[in-house]
Amino acid sequence: MKIDNTLAAVVTGGASGLGRASAKALADAGVKVAVFDISEEAGEAFAAEIGGVFCKVNILDEDSVEAGFAKARAAHGQERLVVHCAVVAGGGKTVSFDKTTGGYKRMATEQIARTAEGVFTATYRVASIAALGMAGTDPVSDDGERGCIIFTSSAASQDGQIGQVAYGGGKGAVNAMVLPMARDLMDLGIRVNAILPGTFATPPMLRVKEMNEAVYEGLGKAVPFPKRLGNPDEFASLVLELTRNTYFNAQCIRLDGGIRMPPK
Repeated sequence: MKIDNTLAAVVTGGASGLGRASAKALADAGVKVAVFDISEEAGEAFAAEIGGVFCKVNILDEDSVEAGFAKARAAHGQERLVVHCAVVAGGGKTVSFDKTTGGYKRMATEQIARTAEGVFTATYRVASIAALGMAGTDPVSDDGERGCIIFTSSAASQDGQIGQVAYGGGKGAVNAMVLPMARDLMDLGIRVNAILPGTFATPPMLRVKEMNEAVYEGLGKAVPFPKRLGNPDEFASLVLELTRNTYFNAQCIRLDGGIRMPPK
């Protein structure tokens, strides 16, 4: 797919971290970008900075997501690219010791359900709404391509650490959705891929640095090569390649410096 000013894109979680880097890289290439985010102030400012449109979207709410796509399409036309970076997740051990009661407790089923909603279900919600819009459009290439959908999964989906039953399980479900969805959409010319980032210098990791720089540095040293955390611009670079290279389809691609996460 050509990356130029004829392309309209939606980036969820676009006001920070991996989403922000992806939105900026696309905008720098001339793409018309709609930034979906729950953070209104940051999202409005960033969208204005890159010449895009901001849509306040709660990925847990179907009506909110539908409204976001409607606003983006009114501004830029039908999106042909969706980069889904937004996530709502939690963590906790399956069974852990509770110092307050002096006994053991299990992670609440509701925590699993909320994370499944914020990771897996929200990914389907965003992708399916986008695909429905793309389905009725004319192809943009000789191959018959109508669109490209990129999920953000995680290395935790394959290397889940202690306390990542909810998050790792949710991202694993995202991985498992890639191939069947790509097959569902193949006759429509819509590609589906996922990026599995390792440890990146996004806001959660930068907060770690503020609290304990030694811990932050240790996270970087755990990466085989290069011995540092990933740069969000490196994630954005892969987004650009997955967009322009039509032969990437139904892939789950690790972007992690070779790290394989230890149990804890």
